Amino acid sequence: MKAYLDLCQRLIDQGTWIENERTGKRCLTVINADLEYRVDKNEFPMITTRKSFYKSAIAEFIGYIRGYDNAADFRALGTKTWDANANLNEAWLNNPLRKGPDDMGRVYGVQARSWANPEGSHIDQLKKVVDNISQGIDDRAEIITFYNPGEFHMGCLRPCMHTHNFSLLGDTLYLTSYQRSCDVPLGLNFNQVQVYVFLALMAQITGKKAGIAYHKIVNAHIYEDQLDLMQNVQLKRQPFPSPKLVINPKIKTLEDLETWVTMDDFEVIDYQCHDAIKYPFAV
Repeated sequence: MKAYLDLCQRLIDQGTWIENERTGKRCLTVINADLEYRVDKNEFPMITTRKSFYKSAIAEFIGYIRGYDNAADFRALGTKTWDANANLNEAWLNNPLRKGPDDMGRVYGVQARSWANPEGSHIDQLKKVVDNISQGIDDRAEIITFYNPGEFHMGCLRPCMHTHNFSLLGDTLYLTSYQRSCDVPLGLNFNQVQVYVFLALMAQITGKKAGIAYHKIVNAHIYEDQLDLMQNVQLKRQPFPSPKLVINPKIKTLEDLETWVTMDDFEVIDYQCHDAIKYPFAV
């Protein structure tokens, strides 16, 4: 929580005003932010200086693990995060590769589970990492990436948090996740939850101990219309202690994650927070 608030203050104190072409808004921007999440101590990184939510973030990542390419499948899991990109993005709606309503194309989880080789075969990046870690193998390339420039035209959105690099030291598993762009007031807590949960789940299904998750953000920013709420509301509040995440211990394999796991298999306990803050969203 302290690292999150420190980043917010750093944006205010050191950020440079940048005009964002996509949104038409100015934002305060810093380059390179490093956050750490103590999965080993079960310090779940939910923001406490405003009300935050976790189930939609976890549901989205379970959808990535399953390789979903349709917003309806994400909705069935419990998240509507892909509805707009799949159905309201004009460029994607006019793309001849779009299959129809709710189609997302070859984004995120599709790349993780079915990366296309030039000769026509596909690579399941996630299964390779799970198999290696389960056997105690770390070839220094236990990497899952969603970022495939050769297929950007085949999907509705480029990935923001794009690469996850696992490392095994003895029987302890670590994760370093890379994010190219981050809306700190709104998007970051969503991404924090996902990085934490990805390490926790991978450790659980490979029989390893969870270590620390490292989250590297290249471009961290706050939009001009979010600044007053951040500076004069959220940063004036005192944080509460971090809550804890309980994951169903019956989840033991990748197949479990692919088949029967639901949001009922995740519970946050001891969560104290301040009132919600309705930050403007930059479309």
